[in-house]
Amino acid sequence: MNPAPFLQLDRVIHEKGRLAIMAMLAASPELSFTELRDALSLTDGNLSTHVRTLQEEGLVSVAKSFQNNRPLTTCSLTPAGRKAFAEYIALLEQIVRQNKPK
Repeated sequence: MNPAPFLQLDRVIHEKGRLAIMAMLAASPELSFTELRDALSLTDGNLSTHVRTLQEEGLVSVAKSFQNNRPLTTCSLTPAGRKAFAEYIALLEQIVRQNKPK
């Protein structure tokens, strides 16, 4: 087994909660904070922390607005986030192929 690909995994994306957030946002143009929270069964604080980390890395953008006089926070992948997620998935696929029993 070649350990090199494992060392290349993006540690920011690789964390379970952040990986789930990235996967959901990759499948949708944008999702509300509430949609992410409910779908992933995360607490508000936990989701906020993960989204902030992804935002600080330039992978996720956050927009705040109002809908029916209520605050609405939406998240979406940035172009850099889409690229990073695609590279992460490609690396995982490479790892699986290399370690598949023959």
